[in-house]
Amino acid sequence: MKERLGWPAALFGIKCFLAAALALYISFSIGLERPYWAFITSFIVAQPMAGAVISKAVYRVMGTLVGAVVSVLIVPPLVNAPELLTLAIAGWLAFCVFLSQLDGTPRSYMFVLAGYSACLIAFPAFDAPQSIFDLASSRVQEITIGILSGSLVHAAILPGSVATMVLHRVAAILRDAERWSRDAISIDPVEGLAEERRRLAQDVTEVHHLSTHLPYDLSRRVPRVRTVRALQDQLSLLLPLGAAVDDRLQMMKAARGGDVPPEIAALIADVQAWLENPEKDLERRSASAAALIEHCAQMEPEPGAGMDWADMLRLSLFSRLADLIAAHRDCRDLYDQMTSYSRTPVNARIAELLEGRRVREVHRDYEGARQGAFNAFITLVVGCALWIGSGWKDGAGATMLAGIFLAIYSSHDNPRAPIKGWVAGTIAASMLGALYGYAIMPRLDGFPMLMAAFAPSIILLGSAMASPTLAGYVMPALLGLGSPALLAESYVDDFPSLVNGNLAQLVGIWFAAVMAGLLLPDGLQRAIRRTISAGWRDIANRANVAGRPDVRGWINRMLDRIALLAPRLAVLGKDGGAPLYDALRDLRTGISIGELRQLRLDLPPGEGLSLTRVLQGVGDYYRGLDPAAPAPARPDLLQDIDGAIAEFAANPDPAVRRGAILALVGLRRNLFADSISYRRAAA
Repeated sequence: MKERLGWPAALFGIKCFLAAALALYISFSIGLERPYWAFITSFIVAQPMAGAVISKAVYRVMGTLVGAVVSVLIVPPLVNAPELLTLAIAGWLAFCVFLSQLDGTPRSYMFVLAGYSACLIAFPAFDAPQSIFDLASSRVQEITIGILSGSLVHAAILPGSVATMVLHRVAAILRDAERWSRDAISIDPVEGLAEERRRLAQDVTEVHHLSTHLPYDLSRRVPRVRTVRALQDQLSLLLPLGAAVDDRLQMMKAARGGDVPPEIAALIADVQAWLENPEKDLERRSASAAALIEHCAQMEPEPGAGMDWADMLRLSLFSRLADLIAAHRDCRDLYDQMTSYSRTPVNARIAELLEGRRVREVHRDYEGARQGAFNAFITLVVGCALWIGSGWKDGAGATMLAGIFLAIYSSHDNPRAPIKGWVAGTIAASMLGALYGYAIMPRLDGFPMLMAAFAPSIILLGSAMASPTLAGYVMPALLGLGSPALLAESYVDDFPSLVNGNLAQLVGIWFAAVMAGLLLPDGLQRAIRRTISAGWRDIANRANVAGRPDVRGWINRMLDRIALLAPRLAVLGKDGGAPLYDALRDLRTGISIGELRQLRLDLPPGEGLSLTRVLQGVGDYYRGLDPAAPAPARPDLLQDIDGAIAEFAANPDPAVRRGAILALVGLRRNLFADSISYRRAAA
């Protein structure tokens, strides 16, 4: 509530007003035909953070230019064939929607804008194709003026910094991650652990999205995007490592009747204390982490043919715990690198991490992108058919809006919800527009009086737009003030045009909601199934392919899927524990697969046949899973895993023994959690 009604929100509302006034003044000054487009665009581009508004402005200008060029290319040749022109515009919009959903970053709106900018330019040109170039040129100028005005005001007047927000969020995420790891490795179960897992996955995704705006931040001291990406990679390791340690501890407790050996309990307590109070000094932190990692190494049992299942679990426990400590150390060191604002690495380990990849792999929902593109295409085609068949002049606006709304909300599981919010906001905008048009505007004279009359409404609505909860209702009201009946070179008392325009908007939004309900009746459930199935297909496809495994890319994609699953399950009103745990199990399974594939590459030819059988079995299992009724893995796969464990436990190379046991024990625990009896005779 403080953020909604306090000074930051009020400042945002004032800046929205100044940007709109500047856009409108420039448009009137140079004689643009439709100044309301610049006025409207200044609100659409508004963002509290300077870097975000500038990056958004760049994407919008590019999208508008592309949409204008496409409209100029397709309208003149097809104007005498309305059916083909409709299909061409709808096809372009669908193509842009498809690309936007695959992008998965704030940049994706550039593709959507390229799609519906073509609609905004092409539809008014249906009756006057000879003016398409002038219309496209004017629309680009109007929108660009709105974009530049909004960017200038929001970036120049007390700008919010993306860099500051990223640093604050990273500091909070590190504290949350350390608390989660401390709880995950606790000997006694901690309530709310599933919720903390979900939040950690979402936090990593949030930092990824925020960091895309860093190159546009105007602050003098901005962290390097490469450092943020490296930090994301290390944060991504915490979830599978912490879950693996938790699993091994619980197995050990179950085997010992509810307790753990005192030496292990003491080590866990030391690690928890280290996580609870991380050293601020880099050198002392590195030294304490190295001491804990060395302690873990000393407690590892010697891998060999004589190992029993308990020793294998101990080996896995200490190895994963050491990796968890190292990952937390690296996260803190990378945060020090971020706050140093230097290109010189703070230590040799950071130099090594910064040499990694710069791009973070994300989940690509191809099926969802195809569905969103199809929905936008069908909505535009059906709308055009109804418009042309009815002969309603303002039907073009309604059809155009319907297609635009299906494009904008194509990535939503239930587009009807935000679209219905626009219905309420548009009704409010109609009443507000009528008030201004017939009670206030006739009494105004000149631009200063116009802006003075608009100021209270814009500032109040702009302040409310700072709240994500209210933005969906407030934005239509702000756009309603940009009605062509209100913002023209001179006041025109044309009540029928105002009514027809508002009616067309309401019909278009209502039609979009109806089409969304018809085309995507169970969008939420389908999205959940798609996300889970994508992880299974990914495991099946990478289980037994040649080449070196990309474990880090796999972790990033799976964390992205977990972050996508969490809010969807929350909407369904489910606890989320079991489905998210399954996703976490799949994440760890993929890591074990990567370790086995790497081990097989390092072995001499012919010595990895048992690993190949295991990998093929894992691939077949995940390939045959049904999201509606997932079946457990077959017993013969368990026998293959146990046989491989027995074989590699006797390998003469200590590094091979250790690596194989760690990967195979992890895979066994992920796929056969209920099977605790390992028999060496299985070999």
